[in-house]
Amino acid sequence: MKFFIYLAFFFYMSESFLFAGNSADNQYENTNSAIIFTYHRFGEKKYPSTNIRLEQFEYQLNYLQDNNYTVWPLSKIINYFKEKKKIPSKTVAICMDDAYVTVYTNAYPMLKKRGFPFTVFVNTMPIIHKSKRYMTWDQMREMSANGAHFANHTYSHAYLTQKRSEDKKQWEKRVKKEIVIAEEKMRQELGASVEEDPKMLAYPFGEYSVELEKLLVSMDYVGISQVSGPFGEDTSLTRVPRFPMSETYATTKGFLLKINTVPLPIASIKPQETMLKGNNPPTLRIKLKQPHKDMLCYKSSGDKIDMKWISSTEVEIKSRTKLKLPRDHYTCTAKAKDGKWYWYSHLWVFQQR
Repeated sequence: MKFFIYLAFFFYMSESFLFAGNSADNQYENTNSAIIFTYHRFGEKKYPSTNIRLEQFEYQLNYLQDNNYTVWPLSKIINYFKEKKKIPSKTVAICMDDAYVTVYTNAYPMLKKRGFPFTVFVNTMPIIHKSKRYMTWDQMREMSANGAHFANHTYSHAYLTQKRSEDKKQWEKRVKKEIVIAEEKMRQELGASVEEDPKMLAYPFGEYSVELEKLLVSMDYVGISQVSGPFGEDTSLTRVPRFPMSETYATTKGFLLKINTVPLPIASIKPQETMLKGNNPPTLRIKLKQPHKDMLCYKSSGDKIDMKWISSTEVEIKSRTKLKLPRDHYTCTAKAKDGKWYWYSHLWVFQQR
């Protein structure tokens, strides 16, 4: 099963202690940021870890519409950040990964009714083989006339980080093949509705490494993650975060919390590398742009992470227990004003065999 372990982190822990912090001094300026929501299945109750109930999705779309949110294609938000342009203060992007058929049968009519654009990241192998669980090219072509954009999710949805059994040359060849085959097939079938400016790749299983990021840059791709958090002007374009939505974690309260987050103002992060080849649990050093002494950090299990303040703006965080395979993350939040929350999540990935 394509289960993203960190898909569930937001509510693995109770909302009350994830969003701990009580400082009236924490202020945020009019942060140039957006919220990206990502979905997989719609109305497929057999798959609760990747499914959203239709009444939940209906509520979310109604909320965006009734509260005057700006819904843009993800590519437009990325280009505004690349060009250092200001985006509207309540801007959201809607994404789907994998191209399951319920995107077409259940989500698409609801999005079309409201005129909301959306981006589907397609892994092409099951579509080429005409799996009934996935959309057809004809269905995607129909959607492209009504707000759908398409982007790369590789050919076979394989792990893209380097395996222990691969040397660098073998790894690069495998990854490039996965990306190029998918891109060529999508452009052949879907033409101009496949994003070109910029080209985007959603990492299968959300996993990436520094070497994979470098490879994507060399191929002129933006890298889209599954790490939860708001997308800000300082966010790396090989680590674009998205809030995953699934039925257990897409409660009304959870949705409203996520849509009211802003990027934690970070000056630097060490290490940049996500791959763990030893040192479990790892230490993460965060340097903030301004003090946030109320900041608290947790791992995906909900366990609180030890924090050692080096200065008023620099802190080392380290889990008390080992992280779980195949991937885990640290999440730090602090209270902002107007009911908003600063948020940062850092991915950790264990190397595949």
